[in-house]
Amino acid sequence: MPETRHTFCRICESLCGLEVTLEQGRVAQIRPDADHVATGGFGCVKGLKQHQLFDSPDRLKHPLKRVGREFHRVAWDDALSGIGETVQRIRAESGPDAVAMYVGTAAGFSLLHPIFAQGFMTGLGSKSMYASASQDCSNKFAVAREVYGFPFTQPFPDVDQVQCLIVVGANPVVSKWSFLQVPNPMERLRAIEERGGQLFIVDPRRTETAKAAGRHVPIRPGTDVFFYLSFLHELLATGGVDRDVVAAHTRGLDAIEELTANWTPERTAQVTRIPPGALREMVAAYRDADGAALYSSTGVNMGGHGALAFWLQEVANAVSGNLDRAGGTLVGRGILDFAKLGKRSGFGLSRETSRIGEFAAVNDAFPGGVLADEILTPGPRRVRALFVTGGNPLITIPNSARLREAFEQLDLLVTLDILPTETGHLAHYMLPATSPLERWDLPFAFPLLMGMQSRPYLQATRPVVEPDGEQRDEATIYLDLCRACDAPIFGSKLAQRALEGAAAVSSRRGGRRTLPQEGLMSLLLRLTGNGGFGRLHAEPHGRPLPAHEAGSYLGERVASEDGRIDLAPAALLAQTARLEADFERERAQRGRLKLITRRHVKTHNSWTHNDPEFVSGVRHTNYLYMHPEDAAAAGIAHGELADVASETAVVRVPVHLLADLQPGTVALPHGWGHQGAPGLSVASKTAGVNANLLAADGPGALEPVSGMARLTGILVDVRPAAGPQDAGSWSGMSEGT
Repeated sequence: MPETRHTFCRICESLCGLEVTLEQGRVAQIRPDADHVATGGFGCVKGLKQHQLFDSPDRLKHPLKRVGREFHRVAWDDALSGIGETVQRIRAESGPDAVAMYVGTAAGFSLLHPIFAQGFMTGLGSKSMYASASQDCSNKFAVAREVYGFPFTQPFPDVDQVQCLIVVGANPVVSKWSFLQVPNPMERLRAIEERGGQLFIVDPRRTETAKAAGRHVPIRPGTDVFFYLSFLHELLATGGVDRDVVAAHTRGLDAIEELTANWTPERTAQVTRIPPGALREMVAAYRDADGAALYSSTGVNMGGHGALAFWLQEVANAVSGNLDRAGGTLVGRGILDFAKLGKRSGFGLSRETSRIGEFAAVNDAFPGGVLADEILTPGPRRVRALFVTGGNPLITIPNSARLREAFEQLDLLVTLDILPTETGHLAHYMLPATSPLERWDLPFAFPLLMGMQSRPYLQATRPVVEPDGEQRDEATIYLDLCRACDAPIFGSKLAQRALEGAAAVSSRRGGRRTLPQEGLMSLLLRLTGNGGFGRLHAEPHGRPLPAHEAGSYLGERVASEDGRIDLAPAALLAQTARLEADFERERAQRGRLKLITRRHVKTHNSWTHNDPEFVSGVRHTNYLYMHPEDAAAAGIAHGELADVASETAVVRVPVHLLADLQPGTVALPHGWGHQGAPGLSVASKTAGVNANLLAADGPGALEPVSGMARLTGILVDVRPAAGPQDAGSWSGMSEGT
């Protein structure tokens, strides 16, 4: 008989409640949970079809070891001992920092996975952590540390009360919200206008969000920092500062006034292409609204000035009096005071710097954009071993052709994943992990510890299905790796022995080896006054929590030493010296094409391309989207192949004409290019290309404050395909091409 279970999705921040039908122990159908306390029957096509990906015949079910170019199944004990012997030898020869870890996005959507991954690295004594956040959001953490005193202090729009929302470089209708859980974003955005509010979408493309609600304001890619400078200039010039809030809760306004004095809307329009009148209209709407917010996401983060742009946005929200205000931006409360805990423990506050480029750690991790250099450059701390957990850096890191060369030089490469990815194909060992539907969980760190939910709630889930192979959850894998590498978890032999004993219980009872995940999460819930895991799980549609309280942050929970918001941190002010030169460079490049990325509703980074349903028909490849005027100027017709050249590479891809783009902008969806992953039987046969081949890596290419790579707003030349007419091919090119 069919059986129904309730759980929640863990492939993005929406965390939608799900109702799952099982037949003979396997998932037959996934539907939105109509009774969920927060998501109320919303779910996206990717979340509702995720079991098709997890049930792929390519699924990793047993540890694999590479011998030559072939992978062979090995026992867990053999894989662990082989890895452990190599790690111990490298540590003895080159020190602990020669063993590195790359943490991908998928690791963040599990509560215990990143905790135990960090515990493994702490046990090794290694500081060589690298994170996918430096491809999409490290700027926000780096800025928050400087402005608010703690990287995880991330104010978010009060979506259900805001009267003027300005969305810059984000497309919530397709990508969902970022740094905030907002189920059914289209409905929530339309509600702003229905209650008489105003919504502006600032983007180089008339996105799906801009078509659904609000007013589209086109902007030249990579010029967001100049938009924010003139926005602040106009806000300050027209009396948009709440002087009482500024005096009571901030410092540094004088430096902001000096910085923005010369950045008038007329001046910045030369590069942003936003007419001065349109910018002033936005500022007036923001200034006069009874609750307003500026919000941005990856289009800003990845544009080359991500830290400066996000900083200026946060300054505008603060000085206008909209921070910690109903209808403005709020700072959520998690189930514990995460900022207080972080300040006490030092979590996320490391002052270590990378060997290459001397980039400051952000959330205790270094930029992925220097990982190739860290492997290829001789000297102390050179990376010789790498663990990749919950990510696929050969698709996501800039200039991935060079990264492939670096990975081939490693003494040891280990992946923890559910599928044999491009990165896994180069690994010495692929370790099979459980899928989200096969593990216990609470909402991951953002909502649980930071309260980043538009409608706060808690939910617990047990495994919906059992693994059909030897897969283990990542927390258990890292505990076992600690033993094999003679590196006790978090550096504690007592914790290692206790957790190993707990994990052994499951084996003695005839089950698979696993940590008592439910018990660990139950302990966290009890310590924070939320009862046990079982009690929460008995509320299958989630447990509502109190609504966010405006006025609970300023003067109460600011983590800086003096309890004030620092509007003008020295680290950020120092970077403003480059703005004049960058502005002149933008002026000189006004006639060049700039490349942005985009996402289709049926793709999710690089995750979903191995599901035939998501890549069938016209979706078997990505396309270069061009405005008809730009295509005509290049002599390229709709459907023809084009060569897209940056300073790092050339990719060949079919062209799709799209009038929604601002002229001078071309778009190439990211996450494609799986021809190097023969273990992905569907994705490897698609014809797409990896957009990140066109992005530069290395210390000179990264944003200085946060180590962010420029993955959008890339200067490119587009011309009709020359030579063999096959899509998906590419060749490296020298700098300056």
